[in-house]
Amino acid sequence: MRATIMRDWQLRVDDLPDPTPAAGQVLTKVLACGICGSDLHTLRHGAEVRSLREALAGDGPPDPMAPIPFESDRDTVMGHEFCCEVVELGQGVDNLKVGDVVVSMPVAFDSGGVHALGYSNAYNGGYADLMVMNEMLALKVPGGLPPHLAALTEPLAVGVHAVAKSRIAIGDSAIVLGCGPVGLACIAELKMRGVGPIIAADFSPKRRSLAEAMGADVVVDPRETTAIEAWRAADGVRPLVIFEAVGVPGMIEQAIRMSPKDTRILIVGVCMQPDTIHPLLAIGREINLQFVLAYEPTEFAAALAALADGKVDLSSWITGTVGVDGVPQAFADLANPEAHAKILVVPT
Repeated sequence: MRATIMRDWQLRVDDLPDPTPAAGQVLTKVLACGICGSDLHTLRHGAEVRSLREALAGDGPPDPMAPIPFESDRDTVMGHEFCCEVVELGQGVDNLKVGDVVVSMPVAFDSGGVHALGYSNAYNGGYADLMVMNEMLALKVPGGLPPHLAALTEPLAVGVHAVAKSRIAIGDSAIVLGCGPVGLACIAELKMRGVGPIIAADFSPKRRSLAEAMGADVVVDPRETTAIEAWRAADGVRPLVIFEAVGVPGMIEQAIRMSPKDTRILIVGVCMQPDTIHPLLAIGREINLQFVLAYEPTEFAAALAALADGKVDLSSWITGTVGVDGVPQAFADLANPEAHAKILVVPT
């Protein structure tokens, strides 16, 4: 099979042996796989993150559900936002059949442990022609939902989880800092929950336009109007929740500085570099900082249902498609927010 491979923090395109499903697993053909900003960050800052492996593991006993870390000097095929077609059944599979179109949380498991699809040396992700997934985690895509939209289940689930963790309710208001796919997913979920007003801020005109399409009530360019100024003009009274979806150093401090008393700040953007804040600013205003990661299985399923039921239309996110051989260039192209929001890998 053809695959885009990461090794030693570099990308190359090459042929790999076709994977084989074990008992309880299925072999699938990748129909579409989104390129995630986390993959771009991993390529750029992954070596730095590797130095935190022991700290991430903690001092307690090993977590048996923690994915086995990938080794950067071995082949890794990224891609965790995928929609696939089942082409072969492993032993004991009885709830799926060849031809089923499925999505899955990007996790696989076997006798060796748990593996993060897209960040594993044992299981490849969706930047390839084929991939293996566990039947137990696969969800059939409802008829009528195109594969390119079903592939957006995973990024939408990130927003579903972040909003759930925020404990936001109707009667609260929201600010979303950063309108890349993560911020857009938060806006989409906030809109589906009936929360408002939603204030969105981004430097990119393209991303601001997408935020409006997702349902943001007020969208601002921070160079002209700050998010908190826009919030005060639109509301300024209701309890406020801020979603920091940029993920670069300095953004948490910015969110704290703009926050009124008792604001809840959700850190959704994945910053892989050291950062600093002034705790006294948060203490003085009794700010609540909540860091969030990924989603629960029920939230992943809810994201798929929302797409299938037409509760949210994410088609405007998709700004380009490439084959497997085009992935390295797509990584470079995604650096320009005016050119792209979400590029899908569509193997031939």
